[in-house]
Amino acid sequence: MSTKNLYSDEAKKKLKELAESIDFCMMATHLNNQPFHVVPMSTKKVDDAGNIWFLSNKTSTHNKSIETDGKTHLIYSKTSSFEFLSVYGSASIRTDKTIIKKLYGNSDDAWFDGIDDPNISAIEVKPNEVYYWDTKNGKFVSLLKMVGGAITGNEPDLGEEGKIKI
Repeated sequence: MSTKNLYSDEAKKKLKELAESIDFCMMATHLNNQPFHVVPMSTKKVDDAGNIWFLSNKTSTHNKSIETDGKTHLIYSKTSSFEFLSVYGSASIRTDKTIIKKLYGNSDDAWFDGIDDPNISAIEVKPNEVYYWDTKNGKFVSLLKMVGGAITGNEPDLGEEGKIKI
């Protein structure tokens, strides 16, 4: 893989592309203690500033952890296309109904009683450090290139990896 660090608008575009296309991540909170609290979360949006948004229950363990210490680590993995994203950032809880309305979708009815559910909140994660791995051709072609590289001894060009600086 070649290394390509991304900055500013290009970085925000790559973060948005990966986080929204992969969708589900593992959100780790309570990072100063072991074990961390880890829960799967669905990305609702990556805004123009590069902040990542989720919906959550106000009484959840991860919300309580964020209220105590906002350090959060998001791990995205889409193995079908060899796309990966690691986001370390600062999370905060938002209860503004305008924000919640913008994030809420029909699938959220499985978790909440509509946008007026008194237990709904939004989580905003502001990235501090981001690293990505993104293949150019998907899993199958990447596997073929790895096999070819093993046979020839040449390092295959599998895609890009690098830091994202917002």
